[in-house]
Amino acid sequence: MKPAPANKSSGKPAWASWYGTARWKATRSAQLKREPHCRMCAADGVKTRAIVADHVQPHRGNAAIFWNGPFQSLCLHHHNAAKQRHEKLGYSPDIGHDGLPVDPSHPFNR
Repeated sequence: MKPAPANKSSGKPAWASWYGTARWKATRSAQLKREPHCRMCAADGVKTRAIVADHVQPHRGNAAIFWNGPFQSLCLHHHNAAKQRHEKLGYSPDIGHDGLPVDPSHPFNR
């Protein structure tokens, strides 16, 4: 499926409007009920209320991925910082207790 085209009048991608639909709001609500705490915080042993239904796989305008997921619940910090940085870099920059990158995709591990 091709990505949705950009909206020429606003400059935003056409799929940005999908977030305002009743369908997305119901999808988001169901995800946050299924997984009410941030998955990334939980991985660090912290219990934080999630407020974002995040696409595990970036959808990049692909409607099938946008609507069907998979999804994960995240706190705003992890969604806006850690997840976005990971998507831009293509790997997690996290460093383990041993001082080495934890992500096998990190350039150090290649």
